[in-house]
Amino acid sequence: MDLVGEDPASVLDRLERAAQRVETPGDDGTMVWHAWGQGPALVLCHGGAGSWRHWVHNIDDLARDYRVLLPDLPGLGDSALPYPETAERVGELLARGVDIILGPNATYDVGGFSFGGTAASCLAALHRARIRSLTIVGSSGVGPRGSRVELLKVRHLMGEERVEAHRVNLSRLMIADVMKIDALALAVQEWNTRHARLKTPMLSRGDALVNALGQVQAPLNGIWGELDAPANPRAREREAALRELRPDVNFHMVMGAGHWVAYEAPEEFNATLREMLRRTRP
Repeated sequence: MDLVGEDPASVLDRLERAAQRVETPGDDGTMVWHAWGQGPALVLCHGGAGSWRHWVHNIDDLARDYRVLLPDLPGLGDSALPYPETAERVGELLARGVDIILGPNATYDVGGFSFGGTAASCLAALHRARIRSLTIVGSSGVGPRGSRVELLKVRHLMGEERVEAHRVNLSRLMIADVMKIDALALAVQEWNTRHARLKTPMLSRGDALVNALGQVQAPLNGIWGELDAPANPRAREREAALRELRPDVNFHMVMGAGHWVAYEAPEEFNATLREMLRRTRP
């Protein structure tokens, strides 16, 4: 569905009303999931300081052929904090949720964006006999550390000043083409920021992703934006590092796109992910 020109609140409300909402046990409350569509299960984990809304440009397309399961990761969105606050614990809570929603023997594809790639990899390591494929999107836990991106603090701001700070942060970290920073991107960023409690940057830069990949034998995919800010200017080195870990990786670089590639270049992202998943579709 074309979201251009649609009011951001209407887009998000329509998607939420169309979803099946499921809550699974967490450590200090519940973990919230949203599901759309029918077909083979596809679990996608959003990025740090995010929610299921990171996939707003991908849900309608992918749900035509997959049962798309989008968790709010523990400590983010509507989900309760994990204890301890580690990537491995996030993976354990994801595995518990998948067992409840899909059943303890179901197979599925899994992927994740940024910190979500680390979370998805930890999940895949626990469910390695059941994973059809693992897709990592712009995650920082592989290859060179790159440069840290300095973001503006927004919690004390209000009104237009807060909106403009979000715009700056999106341009610095998430979206390379400033023309793609539209009202919907700003609305998603605002909601996600207000609900984020888990501090994910250190978890993203740790060893959890590489450690988990060492345990996963399923087909591995990688999708990166060429101008991915956390890797800039070393995105190709991250590709090389991933290929060294897994020479069989199916890797695609989206030219001209930034970190939030699934939002900035949804047509290419959706088509690329679909082709990668086609190899493991039952």
